[in-house]
Amino acid sequence: MNASFYLTIVPSILPYPLALVYLSGAFEILGGIGVLVPACRRAAGYGLIALLIAVFPANIKMFADHVHEGFSIITVALFLRLPLQVVFIVITDRLTRRDRSSSNSSPKS
Repeated sequence: MNASFYLTIVPSILPYPLALVYLSGAFEILGGIGVLVPACRRAAGYGLIALLIAVFPANIKMFADHVHEGFSIITVALFLRLPLQVVFIVITDRLTRRDRSSSNSSPKS
């Protein structure tokens, strides 16, 4: 992991930036593992959604830092990434829902 890169996007108002970088990385790994375990999938989905929300200020900071450097294709991509975070949240929510087909189907007679 390139912690030095992630440190540059942690908003300066947050304390212990290195700890936050490692903590968010650990939660990302745990969420990914949790998604693979059916009994944990929904809880992992909630955790990953919380993580997507928690890192959103870093996405804003990254965009703002590039805006001050001038217009570029990277600036456009970082701007488009902001609303895409909502799409990631919706996708995570839908993919980690419990299988409802077994609870919605009635036995055939």
